[in-house]
Amino acid sequence: MTDIGLFDYILPEELIAQRPVSERDSSRLLVTDRATGKTEHRRFSDLPEYLREGDVLVFNDSRVIKARLYGTKEETGARIELLLTRQTEGGKDWEALARPAKRLRPGDRVVFGEGFSAEIVSRGEDGLVNIRFESVEDFWSELERYGHTPLPPYIRRDDEDDDAGSYQTVYAETPGSAAAPTAGLHFTEKLLEKLRGIGVETVFVTLHVGLGTFRPVSADKIEEHKMHEEYYLVSDDVRDRIELAKKESRRVICVGTTSLRTVESAFETGQWEGQTDIFFYPGGKRFLVTDGLITNFHLPRSTLLMLVSAFYDREKVLKIYEEAIKERYRFYSYGDAMLII
Repeated sequence: MTDIGLFDYILPEELIAQRPVSERDSSRLLVTDRATGKTEHRRFSDLPEYLREGDVLVFNDSRVIKARLYGTKEETGARIELLLTRQTEGGKDWEALARPAKRLRPGDRVVFGEGFSAEIVSRGEDGLVNIRFESVEDFWSELERYGHTPLPPYIRRDDEDDDAGSYQTVYAETPGSAAAPTAGLHFTEKLLEKLRGIGVETVFVTLHVGLGTFRPVSADKIEEHKMHEEYYLVSDDVRDRIELAKKESRRVICVGTTSLRTVESAFETGQWEGQTDIFFYPGGKRFLVTDGLITNFHLPRSTLLMLVSAFYDREKVLKIYEEAIKERYRFYSYGDAMLII
C-alpha cells in the first residue's frame, strides 16, 4: 500500500495563478523527455517544435457549464450554494455538492431565480445531494442566466465576466463539465492551425469533468481511494484514427489528464461511451494508448499528480515540480503547462 504523503510538496502561495495570461499560448511550457530526463523551459507557442507529422493530439471537447448556483431555501430563506457535478437524468436530475448540506432534507426546495428552482431528492455523503430542477422551457439558458463559472477554491476571488470565456477551451463543444480540462486552455485557433499545417492530427473526445477529477483524496493509502464516475464518449471515427496511429507506430499525445483517462478507459474496456472511474497511480494500471501528455501542474496529494507520476516517475515528477517552483512557474488551472514526451 502506498502512503499519500509520497505525493506531497510545498508550493509558495504566490505561485498559484489567480488569473489567466493575456494570450493563451504565451504561458510557459516545461518540456521533459522521458528517455533522457532532460528538461527545457519554453513557451507554449513553441509546442510545434516538439511534435511531428503523424502525431495524434487528443483533446477533451467538454464545455464548462455555469455549474455554481447560489440560492435560498424556500422555507427558511437560508443561503445555499450548489455545485453541479454530474447530470443523472436528461436535463432535470443532477448530482451536486451542497454548502451547507446539513441544512437540506429531501423535499426541500432551493430557489435560484424567478421560475428557476430545484427540489432536493436525496442526500448522500460528503456534502453530495441529488436534485431535480423544476420544468423550465430551456434549462441551459436558465443555467447560463443564474449560474456562475465554477472557479476552483484556490482561485481566491469571485468569478468575473471574463472567466466565462477564459475558463473555457477554444474548442469546447459539449456542455457538462464542472471544471475546465485545463491543459487545453493554452491552445489558440492559430496554434491549432499551425499544428495541423505540419501534419499533426487533432481528434476530440468528451469527458465531463466532475468529482472523479477534482475530488481530494481522503484515504491515507492511495489504493483505498475510490474515484467518482464521470461520463465519457469516444466516437467511432476517433477510435479508428487512434487504432490506426498505434498500428503505424505514430504517437498518441493526450492533452490533459481527462483526455488520457477517456481513451485509456475506452481502449481498456472496449466501451466507447459510458461512465469511468479509472484511476492511475504508480504500480497500478498500464497505459495502453498514451505516448505523450500535455498537462498543467497539479495539487499535492491529488489523483492528477498520481496519474502524472504513473505516466513518468514519481520521484522525477516531484523533482520537475521543484524545478518549476524554482523557476517561478504558475501553478494549477490558470497556470503554466508541462509536456512529457
